[in-house]
Amino acid sequence: MDVSIDAITNNIQLALAPVFLLTAVATLINAISGRLARTVDRMRSIQKALYEGGVKDEEALQHMQIEANEAMIRGRLCTAAIFFDVLSGVFISLTVLELFFFQAGAVRSLQTTYVIWTFVLGLISFMTSLSIVLAEVVYAYRSAGWRAPRNY
Repeated sequence: MDVSIDAITNNIQLALAPVFLLTAVATLINAISGRLARTVDRMRSIQKALYEGGVKDEEALQHMQIEANEAMIRGRLCTAAIFFDVLSGVFISLTVLELFFFQAGAVRSLQTTYVIWTFVLGLISFMTSLSIVLAEVVYAYRSAGWRAPRNY
């Protein structure tokens, strides 16, 4: 095992390169969490208005029920996106650990296929999360109350 400063520096650089992807994962989790929070808040305000009975107009009540259902779907999409984003973070973290231990010489039997698979699975999970976020944004735009009743 090479313990020179150059070798240690190279090992740390190699192991920490995927950490930049972890920054993107964390940023996406933060953005999705914000969207989920707004969706939950909207759902709560709709449910409060429905349960208190303050809205008497039938058209407005129907629109509110539709909006509540749409908010539930958006919440599910956000939750799925967060799941895949966290899964991506786990795979990328495993990649960092594998690279670090492999380069440090702590694990000699580690095969490069493990590193490749954890990194590829991390990227696939991240792309899945991005796709779900895109679907949620498109759904949110399409379900926006563009044609809400005037007295709503």
